[in-house]
Amino acid sequence: MTGQRTAGTRPAGTVTAVNPITPGTASTRALRACAAAAGPLFVVAALVQALTRPGFNLTRNALSLLDDGSLGWIQAANIVTGLLLIAASVAVRGAITAGPGRRWASRLLAITGAGLTGGGIFHPDPSSGFPPGTPQDASAISSWHGVLHQVSGSAAFLALIIFCFVAARRYRACGQRAAAACSVTAGVLCAAGVASGGAPHGSLTLFTGVSIALLWTAFTTTRLITIRSLPCTS
Repeated sequence: MTGQRTAGTRPAGTVTAVNPITPGTASTRALRACAAAAGPLFVVAALVQALTRPGFNLTRNALSLLDDGSLGWIQAANIVTGLLLIAASVAVRGAITAGPGRRWASRLLAITGAGLTGGGIFHPDPSSGFPPGTPQDASAISSWHGVLHQVSGSAAFLALIIFCFVAARRYRACGQRAAAACSVTAGVLCAAGVASGGAPHGSLTLFTGVSIALLWTAFTTTRLITIRSLPCTS
């Protein structure tokens, strides 16, 4: 009858929350593990190197300069982090079928992953006195691979920032205001770090902002994959 709704149906654009916790298949669990590992891997690998590589100073040297020198191969962790995020984006695409973020959450994760992977493949040029013996005024983008590293990193950071705000919109639609606020905070801190990258001690603020956003993204992505249905409205 017109004006009536069949019992058990819900308005269009609503994601139901019946049995929201979904263990998933083995492949889904593997992708969830990829999501959980991506952020921590980036942060731990970077910190260990920043604190142990001779001549490196995180308040003066950009983290990407760890790609250079005889131990630069360790920073290939960036490539692994990127590939993990790309893998996680596949699971997110299958997990979010309605509501905010259903189109762009997975795409932004994939762009972030591709940018980090590209940044690991294309090394910056030695600069700012690192590796030791490099002139302080040397440019990190004096070659084609230095330029591609810059472009890749910029794309990754921009997509990461936008992802935090997209996730915040979804959290808000799901009634999770605290998580939404955390997501906005992570996005703002990442944006502030990127914007201040060229300032004194900017390399430290950039690393801090990106690390916070990546760790929050790892948490959020894992949650999106695990909790496949939330009471969200478009």
